[in-house]
Amino acid sequence: MTYLGPIISLVFIVVAGRLLLKKYYPHAVLLISGLLMLIVAQLLDYNLPILKSPTGFSGFDLFKYIKESFSKTNAGVGLMIMAIGGFVAFIDKIGASDVLVYVTMKPLKFFKKQPYIAASLVIPIGQLLFAAIPSAAGLGLLLMASMFPILVNLGVSRLSAVSVITATTAFGVGPASAITASATTIAGLDPIVFFLNYQIPLIWPLSIVMMITYYFVNRYYDKKNGFEKEIQKAKTEEKPLKAPLIYAVIPILPIVLLIVFSEIFSFFSVPISIDTTTAMFISLFIALICEFIRTKNIKAVFDSLKIFWNGMGNIFKTVVTLIITADIFAKGLISLGFIDGLLEVAQNLGLGAVGIGVVMTVMIFLASMLMGSGNASFFAFGPLVPKIATKLGVDSTSIILPMQLSASMGRTVSPISGVIIATAEIAGVTTIAIVKRNLIPLVVALIVMLGYHYI
Repeated sequence: MTYLGPIISLVFIVVAGRLLLKKYYPHAVLLISGLLMLIVAQLLDYNLPILKSPTGFSGFDLFKYIKESFSKTNAGVGLMIMAIGGFVAFIDKIGASDVLVYVTMKPLKFFKKQPYIAASLVIPIGQLLFAAIPSAAGLGLLLMASMFPILVNLGVSRLSAVSVITATTAFGVGPASAITASATTIAGLDPIVFFLNYQIPLIWPLSIVMMITYYFVNRYYDKKNGFEKEIQKAKTEEKPLKAPLIYAVIPILPIVLLIVFSEIFSFFSVPISIDTTTAMFISLFIALICEFIRTKNIKAVFDSLKIFWNGMGNIFKTVVTLIITADIFAKGLISLGFIDGLLEVAQNLGLGAVGIGVVMTVMIFLASMLMGSGNASFFAFGPLVPKIATKLGVDSTSIILPMQLSASMGRTVSPISGVIIATAEIAGVTTIAIVKRNLIPLVVALIVMLGYHYI
C-alpha cells in the first residue's frame, strides 16, 4: 500500500491537535479538518465511506456525509444524550439533585475525611453498571446526575469527580457490549463464556490498579491546582432544600429502570427491556407527577417542562454537534488510510505472537484516542485477528481480549469521544482537562494489562 494517505492524515492530526490546544472552536476544527481529509482522499482516489444515498456528484457527497452523520447521531446516541441532558436540567430545577446529596451525605459522613477513597470506589461500582447499561455516554451522564453532586459535596473537585465517572466506562465488557459482541463473533465464543472466563479475570486487577492510580492522581492535581480552597468554600455553602426527601429517588430512577429491565437479568416471566432514552422519558413523567402532587399547580407543572426541552437544546448545540463533527473527522482519517497504515505497520514488524498482540493493542488504543470511538477502531482491527492468530499458531482469544479492552480504554482518553464531551459539558470543565486526568491511570492500566495478560 502507499503510505501517502496515512502520512497526510498524521499531518492533519498534528495540525488539528495544535489548534485545539490553542482553544480554537473545536466544532470548526474537527469539521473542516474532516472535510479537507475527505477532499484529499477523493483527489488521491482513495475509498471513501459508503453513503446510503449518494447525490451523484462527488462534491455534493461531501456535505451528504454531514447530513447522514446528523441523521444517524440524532436518531441514536444524540437523542439519548439530549434526553439525559434535559432530565439532568429538570431534576436540578425541581431540587431533586440537592435532596439526593442531602440524603446520601449522612451515611457517607465517613468519606468526608477521605473523599478521594469515595471517588475511587465509584470506578468498580460504575463498571458493574456499565455491563447492564452498555452506552458509555449514557452511563456517564446518568452518573453525572446521581454520583457527581455527591462526590463534589464529599470534598473532591468537579474535575476529579468527572474523571472517575468517565473511568467507569473504560472497560467495554459484558454480553450487552457492542465490542464484546464483535469480539465473540470473531473468536467464535459464547458471549457469556467470554465475559465470565476471559473478561472478568482480566478486568478485576485492572480495576484495582485504576482505583489506586486515580486516588493519587486526583489528590495530587487537586492540591497542585488549588482546588482544596474551592472545595472548602463549597462545603460551607449549603443550599436549603426546596423539595421533599422522597425526591432523592428521582435522579437514580433511570439507573434503577435500566438495571431492572436489562436483558442481562430475567426478573420477569415475559422479557421486558427498555433503552436509555425510554428510561429517561419514563423518569421525566414520574418526576412531573411528583411535582403535581407536591405543588397542586398543573400550569406550573406544564411550564416546568420547558426546562427539559431547554436542557435538551443546550446539549444538542454543545455536545451532539461536537460528536457529529468528530464523526466527520474520523471518516476523514479512515478515508486517507490511517487505520490501514497502522495495520500494515503491525503486520510488517515480523514479531511473534506476544509482540504482535502488544503492538495491535497499543495501536487500537491510539486509534480510539484519535477517532473518539472504541467501536470504530475495534471494528477496523478486530476482523484481522483470526488470520494473524492462525499464521502465528495461537488462540485468537489471547490477542483479541486485550485489543477489545484497549479500544474502550482509548476512548476514555479521547477529547472527542461522546462520553468525555457530554460529561465535560455537565461538569463545566474542558475535555482536555478530563483527558489529562485520565491519561496517567489509563496508560498505567494499559501497561499492567499487557504485562498481566502476556507475561
